[in-house]
Amino acid sequence: MWRPAALTAGQTSSLVRVPKMTNSIPDKCRLQQSFWSAIEATGLSAVAVLRQARLPVTLHLDTRRFVSTAQLFSLWTAMAELAGNPDYWLRFVEATDSVGHQPMFVAACYGSDFRDGVRRIARFKQFTMPERITIEERGPEVHISKHWFHAANAEPDLSVDVSFAFLLSLGRRGTGQRLTPMRVELTRGGAHSAGQAAFFNCPIVHACARDTLVLKASDLDLPFPGRNAELIEIITPALEEALGRLRPRSSFSDQVKAVLKHGFASGRPEIAAVARHLGTSERTLQRRITDEGGSFRTLVQEARKELGEKLLLDPYTDIAEVACILGFQDTTSFYRAFRSWEGVTPQVWRSRNAAT
Repeated sequence: MWRPAALTAGQTSSLVRVPKMTNSIPDKCRLQQSFWSAIEATGLSAVAVLRQARLPVTLHLDTRRFVSTAQLFSLWTAMAELAGNPDYWLRFVEATDSVGHQPMFVAACYGSDFRDGVRRIARFKQFTMPERITIEERGPEVHISKHWFHAANAEPDLSVDVSFAFLLSLGRRGTGQRLTPMRVELTRGGAHSAGQAAFFNCPIVHACARDTLVLKASDLDLPFPGRNAELIEIITPALEEALGRLRPRSSFSDQVKAVLKHGFASGRPEIAAVARHLGTSERTLQRRITDEGGSFRTLVQEARKELGEKLLLDPYTDIAEVACILGFQDTTSFYRAFRSWEGVTPQVWRSRNAAT
């Protein structure tokens, strides 16, 4: 909904703000419950994976705990070793459809187009991982790669394959088209697997300088037309209700807030984008909101407050994730806004309202 500016050929966009000092980004990775559920759905045991990775075997029982980059890489390596299948990544991706996706994938599904969806995932990574997603446009090609700020070793192959598969799956589901990359560039040597050839359906090049998913620039401009049946099915019911489906409402202001909730994850909401989504002009939108005794700024605040409180009721949703979905630039801004709404911090409000 809030579309980022187009890039010129050869221009690079990190899609996230990158601090000058690497050590300013904490080495903390949050693992959602869906991560552990997907592992179990593939036939592996979370306890066995943790034991293989030489991590506490109860780690999966407390989703509030963080792991370091090295520990996260050890988990991916342990999963690959126990699976013993070069195409285990595909089983993992398919398993997430049955157990529910992470909030960042859900937020990306509500993008206006493929480019917006990728941008949402990049913003989410900024809040929850010491990882940066970069995008570089070179004429008809778009190069998407990743950088881990605290990585002492190369990212495990399984992690790379899962990441690229999720990005491509996002584009395919959002557009409803069987998109294919221009090519996949991998740092590893050897030959690609049968699963990689079938899933990506494009040239796969090995021994490259970095792991890169190369997409068609025109594909990133393809719109996400709406909430199709397949997309709704993979979204957890709680978050689907929280984000709200756009349907006839009792007032025009409620319709505006519904559109805002879908678009917050892309960044600052723009009245022009909301007007376009509702098929009206900015002037008419402003007038109708005024006729109902409100203002666009007030509706933005109300929509953020309503969606934020709904998300906070989910104990598995981290505060940083809520801040990202609501479109704040950082968690500090979210804390400040939430205190102005409720007079307490998000954690205190969550504790008081947990029973409901």
